[in-house]
Amino acid sequence: MKFICPLVTVSDMERSRQFYESLLGQEVKFDFGENITFHGDFAIHLRSHFKKLVNNKKIRQGGNNFELYFEYDNVEELVIRLKENKVVFVHDLMEQPWRQKVVRFYDPDENMIEVGETLDHLSYRLAKEGLLIEQIAEITNMPMEFVKNAIKLFSNK
Repeated sequence: MKFICPLVTVSDMERSRQFYESLLGQEVKFDFGENITFHGDFAIHLRSHFKKLVNNKKIRQGGNNFELYFEYDNVEELVIRLKENKVVFVHDLMEQPWRQKVVRFYDPDENMIEVGETLDHLSYRLAKEGLLIEQIAEITNMPMEFVKNAIKLFSNK
């Protein structure tokens, strides 16, 4: 068995497609009309169509028990763009206990989205703050080799 992708239901396909493409920079991989799969392998499915596929079972929205997770190094810039577009936030920009910057918000159908900086960028940012490789590895729970490579990667940009 092979896992393929998460799928969330949406009430308005065009509105949701616009949200994911314009605000989150996602690109459509397949467009089947009632179902769109994005590169990154997640899908949105028109709720009215999906409901028929599951024998008209009730579909709950906004349960806060599932999220789509993305990574993006300039989370601060994204937060500004989201606020300009009046997106509803679960919480504003914050640091997780391992110091990764994240923001959580809802898509137009109250599906929770999390965007966090990559762990590579986090390692680089912490090094720029003056932390030693050993300290960064301990804080992030990442192997020291990963931290070294991440710092090197961003230092060369």
